Amino acid sequence: MIPRPRLARFLLLLTVFLCAACGLVYELALVALGGYLIGNTVFQTSLVLSVMVFAMGVGSLAAKPLRARAVGAFALVEGLLALVGGLSVLLLYVLFAWVGIYTEAMTVVAFVVGVLIGAEIPLLMTMLQRIRRQEAGGAVADMFAVDYLGALVGGLCFPLLLLPTFGQLRGALVVGAVNATVGMAVVLWIFRRQTRRFVRAGLLATMAVILALLGGAYVFAEDIEVTARQRLYRDPILLAERTPYQEIVVTRSFAFTGGRDLRLFLNGDLQFSSVDEYRYHEALTHPALAGTHRRVLVLGGGDGLALREILRYPDVEDVTLVEMDPAMTDLGTGFGPLRELNGGAFDDPRVQVVHDDAFNWLRDAEGSWDAVLIDFPDPEDTATAKLYSVEFYSMLTRVLAPDARVVVQSGSPFFAPNSFWSIQTSIAEAGLATTPYQVDVPSFGNWGYVLASPGDTPPPLELSPAVPPLRYLSPEVLAASAVFPPDRQRPTDIRANTLMEPVIIDYGRDEWQYN
Repeated sequence: MIPRPRLARFLLLLTVFLCAACGLVYELALVALGGYLIGNTVFQTSLVLSVMVFAMGVGSLAAKPLRARAVGAFALVEGLLALVGGLSVLLLYVLFAWVGIYTEAMTVVAFVVGVLIGAEIPLLMTMLQRIRRQEAGGAVADMFAVDYLGALVGGLCFPLLLLPTFGQLRGALVVGAVNATVGMAVVLWIFRRQTRRFVRAGLLATMAVILALLGGAYVFAEDIEVTARQRLYRDPILLAERTPYQEIVVTRSFAFTGGRDLRLFLNGDLQFSSVDEYRYHEALTHPALAGTHRRVLVLGGGDGLALREILRYPDVEDVTLVEMDPAMTDLGTGFGPLRELNGGAFDDPRVQVVHDDAFNWLRDAEGSWDAVLIDFPDPEDTATAKLYSVEFYSMLTRVLAPDARVVVQSGSPFFAPNSFWSIQTSIAEAGLATTPYQVDVPSFGNWGYVLASPGDTPPPLELSPAVPPLRYLSPEVLAASAVFPPDRQRPTDIRANTLMEPVIIDYGRDEWQYN
């Protein structure tokens, strides 16, 4: 006999709600971690979802023989789920850093978590029917309604509460602790009169061990993360921050450079080295400023290094910089070594900073600009691929002055030629005339850009008569940069990148994995 059936039913449905929320958080945590470490979020999401859904079916079948002992089985399943799900992010991060594997391990973890989540359903249904003697259909309707609501809340809490408050590693551990407490203690209390005392004692002792393991991992999570992260980078880490958009890491090398080599990484990808970044930023900036440059627009470039070069022109009147991640511009203004490198560019009164997604901002942008510099990270997933699409460049044409110049950082013509020429093709399909060019940046190797302008005549590669003294770029170097050797000419079958067909993701994945 169940004491106070109405209260018991409420508590069991609350358990369904919270367990569903926890299950979805585990799922989202695996997707997010894969996006940070591997990129290609479409593939990561598809892999996690498909493996987990399949595993849930396996788990549901595997739980059928356990329905006779539904209470104890459910408590044990929730304990295992809390342990595996709570430790999943920490375990996968450590494996990635020390062993160098991720996708294979993630697939195993996703399968195990999926089996345990799938086993919940038949066991919960059995317990709910014990409390409320009703038709099976009614129990199923109640359970699934609450289950879907819990998934909704879990999906919203992950980006809005857990990540900002606890971070990815500790957030999963907190969810695991909630999962263990609710899934084990509450259910054992509801069915305390139907469960043998030694079974309850054993399961509660198991819960205590699981909570102790999760708590210990929580205490040492920061030290583990710092140690594991350092394994991923050659040089000592000066700063590391995980934002809602990306992981930012700054390193400094004291070997052979006397501490001069400051490096910025976003999601593990090198963005610049202070030893040679001037080559990259001179090539990015000054060809675009060879014409009129009274008003300049910078999309990306939150480190302020392109700003530094732009502001060297005294006739520049205003610069609008659109950067999605406020943490990047905070780094450019408040992190001493980077502020020194960009010359305090953000303090210049001519600079206006806008924190917004460049794609969304451009849809509603008003006015026109004489020069536009586009300095986004390489397109590795749909979030960045849209910034290299025909649609994006088409929107850009609406804010260009008649004689405007646009320059787009376009990756490496040597290491990723298909990606490079896809960007050039996409810009051309948007109605801009293009002039591709390439330079050598030792930290990156061969690196390419596309200069573009409205009209049918490709813009000439030249420098402004008012160009300030440069360390790398000269008229001769710039003229030579337009020459591509025979093994790096444009392939004939390159496709443009669009929102509906983000081919540049496939190009990049196939090219960079071998370099």
